[in-house]
Amino acid sequence: MSEEDFVEIKFRLFDGSDMGPFRYSPASTVAMLKERIVAEWPKDKKFAPKSANYVKLISAGKILENNKTVAQCKMPFGELPKGVITMHAVVQPSLAKPKTEKKVDETPKNSMCSCSIF
Repeated sequence: MSEEDFVEIKFRLFDGSDMGPFRYSPASTVAMLKERIVAEWPKDKKFAPKSANYVKLISAGKILENNKTVAQCKMPFGELPKGVITMHAVVQPSLAKPKTEKKVDETPKNSMCSCSIF
């Protein structure tokens, strides 16, 4: 494969910073890109993906599917010579852990019950 066949892609993170650009073969899958994002994720970021399943890649307003190749994801603007494609990398937050401890109300309750028998 010649040098010209490779595609340069950079990933825009949630805080506006970029990762890359990295060079990929057109046969590389979106799943491979996500694995690279997880491996190269900056350590100083507050949020980090636990695995590639927590990353969504968006290009030209479309969420990319894991089984698609880079060649299949290229949009018309990707045909520009020597152009770097920017994809947005969105990290899906982990679900909040359910609270296991219930708050117990310790204030005494005054229950008033009256019965009248005639």
